Amino acid sequence: MEADFPFWLRASHLFNFVLLGILIRSGWEILASLPRLWWRNDSKPGTEWLRFTKRKLPTEEGVYTSLMDERSMSPLLSLPGRENIGLGRHWHGLGVMLWVLNGLFYVIMLFATGLWTRIIPTSWDVFPEAWESLTIYAGFGVPSIEHFQPYDALQMLTYTGVVFVLAPLMILTGLAMSPAIRSRFPWYLKIFGGVQVARSLHFICHTAFIIFLIMHVGLVFLVHPEYNLPHMMLGIEANQPEYYAQAFTVALLGIVVVIAFLIGLSYLSLANRPRAQRFLVAATEPGRQLFLNWMRSRMSKQKVFTEKDISEFHWTNGLPPTEDESPEWLAHRDEDWADWRLEVGGELSGETIQLSLADLQAMPKQEYIGIQSCMQGWTATSKWAGVRLRDVLDLLGPRPEQAKYVLIESHGLAQVMYDNRPREPFYSVIPLRDVNEDDTILAYERNDRPLDEHLGAPLRLRVESSHGYKMVKWVRKIEWVTDYADIGDGRGGTREDSAMQAFNGRI
Repeated sequence: MEADFPFWLRASHLFNFVLLGILIRSGWEILASLPRLWWRNDSKPGTEWLRFTKRKLPTEEGVYTSLMDERSMSPLLSLPGRENIGLGRHWHGLGVMLWVLNGLFYVIMLFATGLWTRIIPTSWDVFPEAWESLTIYAGFGVPSIEHFQPYDALQMLTYTGVVFVLAPLMILTGLAMSPAIRSRFPWYLKIFGGVQVARSLHFICHTAFIIFLIMHVGLVFLVHPEYNLPHMMLGIEANQPEYYAQAFTVALLGIVVVIAFLIGLSYLSLANRPRAQRFLVAATEPGRQLFLNWMRSRMSKQKVFTEKDISEFHWTNGLPPTEDESPEWLAHRDEDWADWRLEVGGELSGETIQLSLADLQAMPKQEYIGIQSCMQGWTATSKWAGVRLRDVLDLLGPRPEQAKYVLIESHGLAQVMYDNRPREPFYSVIPLRDVNEDDTILAYERNDRPLDEHLGAPLRLRVESSHGYKMVKWVRKIEWVTDYADIGDGRGGTREDSAMQAFNGRI
């Protein structure tokens, strides 16, 4: 009965099994980096509806970082494991792209071949028949073989729900967590009630997929396996014992191989994190170029968020510089920033200028209410005010022809270096497309007050179409650069050098 289980169907199912494994395991890695879920969008500690940690956090801002809440998972369970949120997000991004492509192929082929009638009900009789099957399963029985054509009514409803409801909802809630989508279409977040609502719904869908996967695989071996396994594994209709044994062996071996492959991805990634990052960035860059990189922030123009949306609490990732890290910053702070200067320029510009905080405040002011999202998962909505980055750079004159990026350096140091070398000054490199956005600013105010120390005083970068790790705090220097290959480890920023994220941060 090859028509019911053609090769394309069996191949797409196997590929889907592998991709769901990548998505689930990388999803656990992402969740472990902030093992808390909220329905409110300020992510305030103590207001979670679900958490996977016993750690209780103080409710005072600026006394700890979100990295301090990160949990370490075994590579046997998560991808890649051992507190590697960046690589986890890389794998998740690659898994999503391939999963969506595989899903589109599956749906197109269902309708092109007429096999859609296998999973989409065409009669209202499916509901009483599904209830009958459910009562049989609830009594630990098995519906008779006549119910399967090739699926019974309960299976049809389940598959329809998974393919046409659960999977699209996973995609839609996932899009709501992208900073590029959030900044370009801020109204989209309002549909879900905010990023944290979308994140919680995404987790619920994630859990539903795991339950479905376990039940789906389990029932294959429990419900008429002599009928199901030859169909699904070999594409034939046969009740001979030798075909059943062959199909059983293929199915079991396939599961073992896929699990071993998924675990192998973890250990291969951890064996050389920079190598894994280079591979994953290259593999996912076409998707970013096609779907995300063209988007420009419209947060300030659309004004979707109001002061009613401003968060009560704001997380931070990184604490203010200490005496050992930057005595210069501490001295400026103690003098209320009177002698602090922003250094703008460098070798490529041919000159360097020094700007005081008063100089920046005298320039045209850009103000908007926007959402900061961390790649770990927390969010906070604030009213930001400052000067456009491009306006500051214009003080140097026309952009040098060789300039392709802007380098922003911090008074602070990296929280940790992946290879345990001494911590280096934190920096970030951003491309021209982000430099020229209206909502890319050097912020000196938050919520109509001078910027808080723990949030980057006296000046921090805001790039609304990126994750928070690109938004350098305690900014000290800005300059044009041709390339970032010779800066740091050559990957575009401190977080990228630690193999913790992709270059542009738009996913």
